[in-house]
Amino acid sequence: MPLDRRMLDELGIGSVEELFSDIPEEVRTDGIPLPPGKSEMEVVRYMQELLSANLTAESAPCFLGGGVYHHFIPSAVGTIVSRSELATSYTPYQAEISQGMLQSLFEYQSYIAELTAMDAVNSSNYDWATALGEAATMCHRILPKRTFLVPEAMCWDKRSVLGNYVSGAALNVVGYCYDPFTGGLDLDDLRSKMTPDVCGIYAEVPNLFGVIDPQVPKLKQEFPDVPLVVGVNPLSLALVRPPGEYGADIVIGEGQPLGLPMNVGGPSLGLFACRMEHVRKMPGRLIGMTRDREGRRAFCMTLQTREQHIRRSKATSNICTNEALLAVAVSVYLGIVGGKGLRAIARLNMRNAAALMERVDELEGFDSPVFEGAHFNEFVVRTPVRPAKLNRLLLRRGIIGGLPLQRHVPRMEDHMLLTATEATSAQAMDRLLAALREVAQ
Repeated sequence: MPLDRRMLDELGIGSVEELFSDIPEEVRTDGIPLPPGKSEMEVVRYMQELLSANLTAESAPCFLGGGVYHHFIPSAVGTIVSRSELATSYTPYQAEISQGMLQSLFEYQSYIAELTAMDAVNSSNYDWATALGEAATMCHRILPKRTFLVPEAMCWDKRSVLGNYVSGAALNVVGYCYDPFTGGLDLDDLRSKMTPDVCGIYAEVPNLFGVIDPQVPKLKQEFPDVPLVVGVNPLSLALVRPPGEYGADIVIGEGQPLGLPMNVGGPSLGLFACRMEHVRKMPGRLIGMTRDREGRRAFCMTLQTREQHIRRSKATSNICTNEALLAVAVSVYLGIVGGKGLRAIARLNMRNAAALMERVDELEGFDSPVFEGAHFNEFVVRTPVRPAKLNRLLLRRGIIGGLPLQRHVPRMEDHMLLTATEATSAQAMDRLLAALREVAQ
């Protein structure tokens, strides 16, 4: 009996058409109009033609940031993580046969713990936005109240994902203002929002505007009984005081600056760390070091009851997965560049941004930077041309412009976030300055 007939008999139906009987006739199609097949050479040629239309950060000067950045990635990172024993190890539930992957993830946790000065790190979350959502619900577990405070100036995607996460817990997300002169948080406004119902405070260093806010390290002293969540660009921690040193309860961030490509926005890596006293309330996977029965060093998954596949409705997260391969890539990157290298890269980011900031300010019609104070590798510019239009004009000249801020902060309709990294050359800055001078006329 033919295989297809046997399958239909097993399903108890007479024809393939019966499989689709629940689909209304009016929405059915007569098939997909696929073109004739092509040879491998023809397909490769066609795909190369399509790709040649893209303007990438590798082929054009790129000044786009706001969470995903163009950094140089040593070729060894890709070589190592492409090894089959790493690339195919999605999740290490069988610890006794996954010692290599478990050790790699333990090293990732150790690196991030050292960078953030925190006690425990999970491995890992999807991205910064999901880490923020998990941090908000974790704050509610630590302090069972209903209001979570966030900056008014925050990327819209983080705010959107956060809203989805807290809806199940019925938390209220309340924004506090930024100081229009410094770009940092408005402490007076934050104090006014600090009601008895607050379960946590979220702040970023550097923030959306690239500002290294000196107010954030004071928050735990100001509000000692409220859990503090700090969002970071991990590269900045090579130079900036880590949140663990000023009392942060939870530290989150985006791992993409540490050896991960831009990849059209993903996949990326959500960093998540906490103080040891909160570790049983932290979501996600945690790798620990132990000894086997013969006394040898070994690695294992620990505190697994926080995951929904084991703990079900009592778990601390409904997401039972991670970004293991990207966490390994971050470990490889940090191992290659080392502490001195990471500080050198961070200094170059800061230096290039300062140089670009000064040169843009010299252009007629441009105001840079809009906010006072120290910046890391990005800054806000007030432009004489609407940022969306400005970016279109720059693209015509082969330049990827900055991030228009209106979608993130609605009243900033004539403001753009410009970014410089260690990959931003002097020639790239020259091209941008010449193009800005031209389009502003």
